[in-house]
Amino acid sequence: MIVSYTQDDGTVERVSTDDLSAIEAAAIEEAMDGTQWRRVEDLLRAQDPTAMRAVLWAHRRREQKDLEFATFDVPGWRRRLSARIERAEIDEVLSNILAEALAKSEDAAIDSVVPHLRKLAADRADVDRALNDLGKGHLVQGLTESGD
Repeated sequence: MIVSYTQDDGTVERVSTDDLSAIEAAAIEEAMDGTQWRRVEDLLRAQDPTAMRAVLWAHRRREQKDLEFATFDVPGWRRRLSARIERAEIDEVLSNILAEALAKSEDAAIDSVVPHLRKLAADRADVDRALNDLGKGHLVQGLTESGD
């Protein structure tokens, strides 16, 4: 997941959970009252402010060692913070759905989740590339039957 924070001057700070160390992930779990990492990821997908704040806090502690989670705040978090999925997560979701869809010989399951994936994706084009890589390029928006 990528957590983005829009600063006062409009620049966007992007931090990835893929860059966290095991110790940093454990610190996030502890800061969130023992929440297991899998639940933290679910909360990030749901745009939970505490989870997004915790990821940003863990990254900032690399430079500010004495930064405490209890006092780390993000004023205006609704307009400043967002969490988005990365290509690896898109691939995982689509692969799981593809396996189920192939078993039933249908694209409806994939087709129904694609708009949601595009909304959550850090780079929406990753969804199209993932579909193409899975041999489902015909589900990509804006492509003609020839794939152009």
